[in-house]
Amino acid sequence: MSREILSFQAVDISALAKSLKSQLDTHEGRPGHVSLLNMLARGAGYRNFQHFRAQATALDRLENPGPAAVPLPEVDFARVRRLLRHFDEAGRLIRWPNKFNEQATCLWVIWSRLPARESFTEQGISRLLDGMHSFRDFALLRREMVEQGLVSRTPDCRDYRRIERQPPPDALALIRYLGPRLHRAV
Repeated sequence: MSREILSFQAVDISALAKSLKSQLDTHEGRPGHVSLLNMLARGAGYRNFQHFRAQATALDRLENPGPAAVPLPEVDFARVRRLLRHFDEAGRLIRWPNKFNEQATCLWVIWSRLPARESFTEQGISRLLDGMHSFRDFALLRREMVEQGLVSRTPDCRDYRRIERQPPPDALALIRYLGPRLHRAV
């Protein structure tokens, strides 16, 4: 059986050391190879070594550079890879996801493409949204973005503005991987 090479990185070496010490203190006897792998993975923020390996493999498939890249514990790259299926080659949303958490993450992609610190009329934002998806329901996107707190609107619906917020890690990763698609489509 060939050995799979996975890069390992801990964001905080002190937290890793504390976690390892705690796990070793509670372990009976000397830990074996698999136990040590699980301890290292848990110390870096993963559930176990299998979770670490799945994240590394998903990230490698996304970037496809050759050797496995170092995954970040807070980004679920397998989920990001699944979310990419909701977008076409031009980076446009091709269908409205069934699951709420997928809808919310996909909306961050649309949010990232709205110009910051600009005011839009209802017709203006609808035109922008119409070019970002292919299922022809800009009203759904507009309404959901307001409800999710990504866009503000006045009570008379005459003024829409993007709300500046930090996207969650999975949304940032999805935005990053869809970026090259936008440049290819232009």
